[in-house]
Amino acid sequence: MDQPGQSASDSDDSYVIEIEMPQSQLANELTKELKALESSKAHIGDGGRSSSPIIVAKVRDLTRNVDSSEYDPNHVAIGPYNHPRPQSNSLHLAMEKDKLSSLQRVLSAAKVERPGVTVDMYVNELTCLEESVRNCYANTFDDMTSEQFVRMLLLDGCYILSRLVDLPVRAEAQPADVAPGTAEAGVRSANRAEALAVVRDVFFLAENQIPFFVLEKIGELTTLNGKDRVIKEIAEYAQKLMSVHKYVVGSPSMVVPGNLLHLLHTHLKPAAPSVSPTATIKGANPVSVSRWRSATEYRFAGVTFKRQSMSKPEHAPRCILDVKLDCGGTLEVPVLDIDGETWRLLRNLMELEQRNREAVGSHVTAYCVFMSQVACTTKDVELLWKKGIIVHSHGNNDEVAKCFADLCKGILFDPDDPDCNYLRDTCLNLEKRYQSYWRRWMAWLRRKYFTNPWLAVGLVAAAIGLVCTVIQAVYSALSYKD
Repeated sequence: MDQPGQSASDSDDSYVIEIEMPQSQLANELTKELKALESSKAHIGDGGRSSSPIIVAKVRDLTRNVDSSEYDPNHVAIGPYNHPRPQSNSLHLAMEKDKLSSLQRVLSAAKVERPGVTVDMYVNELTCLEESVRNCYANTFDDMTSEQFVRMLLLDGCYILSRLVDLPVRAEAQPADVAPGTAEAGVRSANRAEALAVVRDVFFLAENQIPFFVLEKIGELTTLNGKDRVIKEIAEYAQKLMSVHKYVVGSPSMVVPGNLLHLLHTHLKPAAPSVSPTATIKGANPVSVSRWRSATEYRFAGVTFKRQSMSKPEHAPRCILDVKLDCGGTLEVPVLDIDGETWRLLRNLMELEQRNREAVGSHVTAYCVFMSQVACTTKDVELLWKKGIIVHSHGNNDEVAKCFADLCKGILFDPDDPDCNYLRDTCLNLEKRYQSYWRRWMAWLRRKYFTNPWLAVGLVAAAIGLVCTVIQAVYSALSYKD
């Protein structure tokens, strides 16, 4: 472009003018959303919380349709997925006044050590956490205002704390007949059935959760050592709960959980598997895992099932996930004591893993897939029941087999991924044994003849007679030659 005062013929230099195009509206919006995302991640990471929060999500229809009752609360609705509270003649959910009473008990406990505490202090602190809490859910809940959301967090958090934590209360006394594992702390009128229903709803259900740091914040505002007390007492309660149901022995290394269901999940971590070479079938490439065979099929191939009790301190498994195969072909499986809540807990733990695989892993899902395929028929359940591996109070083995067969319906799981399936090597080694014709023939021989002592003696005598006959024939042939 010519400079002013110069003609085109006098100008020998050329200039390039760069015109900066305005950023599009879409780019601006995406840039803002990316900044908001980074800021929310940093905010969640504050205060010792994980930068990858445990996500609470709705159970997918494909899974829920198997048995929706395993995911729905029966006594108390917690969290935004159950807001507004569903009221039905078939559901006896805690009413709003019950939660207001819990808030009153928490305020009463707070005034023991902090006389000037008010509801405003709780509301203001939870309002500051609102964005972090919303980021812990798969849904945005745009239909809930900030006031409604904070009110829900405060009432639900106080309800849980008044049930699970022994808060100091001036005018009330702790009942003397509180049984371990009934969650009656701070609730004078609670009976055992009600307390167990509360435990089931607040601990076991994947959708019925609020983040654990909300409970910590309420506890911190309530007593001088409230935050530590919340972590300590709820962790102790969770450990007792898992021990009573015979799922674990001892307690895991302490971690700050994402929510109460995640706290239970931290107890179910298998021992590190022994390093073993990848199993291969002779004359073939390394096999991939497709599915487990049934218990009766493994027994046909000579695999022995052995009951592992967690009541014995020496060499005992720490939790029900500690399944292992020894060199002699014995599959050691911890006892699974099935009660009315077993299926609910396992299904919701799998749902937790489905939404948080990177954060929590998939070992509970791997164990459930193992049990659902090994014990999928009545004969399989009967075999494991006789071995003492499965203990149940169902009417018959048919019911248990059906529950196992339906346990993992709708679950997404890659059995050939070692990061997902901690039992992959065990499955490959069992498949190697099953593909061995020699082992299957020997197993058939043992079942056919060595279960009956007289048949065993007869078989040995026949074998000795055959050997003597061969020897006699050899000597006769040699004598004829001489």
